[in-house]
Amino acid sequence: MYAAFWKNELVTAFDQAEKAKDELVKNKQRHYFCPSCRQEVQLVINSKTAYFRHRPEVINLAGEKDEHARSKNLLKNALVEASFTAQTEVTLASGKLRADVLASPKLAFEVQCAPLTKSEFIHRHLLYRKNGIEDIWLVGKRHYLALKIKKSQLIFFRENKLWRNYYFEINPYQKFLRLKFNVQREPLTDRIQYQVKYFALNGAGLSKLWRFQPHFKNFYVNPHVQKSYLQTQIMKKTTKGMQIAAQLYQNHLTINDLPDWVYERFRQVKSPDNITLFLHQT
Repeated sequence: MYAAFWKNELVTAFDQAEKAKDELVKNKQRHYFCPSCRQEVQLVINSKTAYFRHRPEVINLAGEKDEHARSKNLLKNALVEASFTAQTEVTLASGKLRADVLASPKLAFEVQCAPLTKSEFIHRHLLYRKNGIEDIWLVGKRHYLALKIKKSQLIFFRENKLWRNYYFEINPYQKFLRLKFNVQREPLTDRIQYQVKYFALNGAGLSKLWRFQPHFKNFYVNPHVQKSYLQTQIMKKTTKGMQIAAQLYQNHLTINDLPDWVYERFRQVKSPDNITLFLHQT
């Protein structure tokens, strides 16, 4: 970007770079703004050229805002196609809560593309429950599940008998919903395994989602890899390794005293590691 606004005047990066050679100007920070989105930009000067660029956090924010807006509108349209009287940005709970998409008086959807703290999630979730509204959370790209689970993702998980532990993702650009179900956490690591099903982001896709009854896979975990992971954590004295070592010491146990299932059995998404589960049982 080679032009930006400064004091409501459109200026070029080249001219501003020339002025920045003056020590008085260089030491006085100027605030430039993008002609398109009006967000603040930075003047970058190097030996060959000069240009303006968005701050990294502004780029992320702008992308998440677009992703969020597109997701809400597509979801609302899909719900209307599926015979719901859906609306976006509906104020609830005497102004304390605003639903991204209210499908019906008893059903709301939240589309989470930006970061969200656990306390803020709980606050919003409890407000929905207090007002008798079921809240379904869909997450954007920032929160997509990969091979390892993050603490920040735990709040978005749900569980039922049909899908077990499951997780909803939305992609407004390719126009699909992605259900990750039968999510299981490895015995000791943060790695997860799961199954995936895609649904078109329209009325027909939602109808298929409501009726989806999966066949569950039986996942395999290598117990030797789990044991090796534990030994490495203890040897390197990581936080996790020190915690487990302390628990074993307090119970007069070693790694070799642990039963086989500790290294073999998958656990629930929100459960502690299997060693902790075993020690609590004993």
